[in-house]
Amino acid sequence: MARRRTLFPSPDEIRALADEAGRLSIRVTPNASADAVQMPADKDNGVLQLRVTATPEDGKANEAVLRLLADALKQPVSSLELLRGGGARHKLVRIAGTSS
Repeated sequence: MARRRTLFPSPDEIRALADEAGRLSIRVTPNASADAVQMPADKDNGVLQLRVTATPEDGKANEAVLRLLADALKQPVSSLELLRGGGARHKLVRIAGTSS
């Protein structure tokens, strides 16, 4: 059976949520039924919502978050850096090449 394609917001929409240093706030839901990237419902909030099917053990969910975000941004995973939140739902990720 073919794998369902995940729909993403545009890379420009996601990058617009990052601050001037290229840092992006993310809220992660692990153990989800499907991978998904959702723009914040409240534009003032600015926290990107990610749902990943990976479990939050041994860093599996963090790896899945970085892979999913890289796919959404159409960039390699190596261009992303997890700055904060390795063991939490709220994370801060730096996107290389977006800082002023």
